Amino acid sequence: MKIKPYTYSPSHLAEIIDLINYCQNIEAHLNIKMSEQPDLFEIENYYQHNHGNFWTALDGDQVIGTIALLPISSATAVLKKFFTYPKYRGQPHHLGQQLFNQLEQHAIENKFKEIILDTPENEHRSHTFYEHHGFIQIKPEQMTVSYPFPDRNSRIYLKQL
Repeated sequence: MKIKPYTYSPSHLAEIIDLINYCQNIEAHLNIKMSEQPDLFEIENYYQHNHGNFWTALDGDQVIGTIALLPISSATAVLKKFFTYPKYRGQPHHLGQQLFNQLEQHAIENKFKEIILDTPENEHRSHTFYEHHGFIQIKPEQMTVSYPFPDRNSRIYLKQL
């Protein structure tokens, strides 16, 4: 397994779409269309500038996980597109932990002061992960920045770095 910044590849992009569709729609039943996520079709332009990035986790040459950091300001970035296939969650792989470590280290190195994220209300495993890693739930009206996301009764979390 390796984690690396995304570089355009038609096959990897298709695998990213498959992974996200699986996690959002098959596993979590969120009914989020790809048309609600045009950022996936312009990863380099959307994520990989102003100290942001989009990472893929690969098992051999197959995409098995993703995570992205979207800069909103010089101080604030959004954690986005954090997905892994179920068999890579927890022991023995801890892929989510590895992806998050990569993102957090990058955010610190690039002097972001806080990370914000949205996650659906029914994603309890995600809530536990974020709270374990120092995120606190805030109300939407407490957000100091705005960004587009497909709201599915979402919780908002914030972490100070």
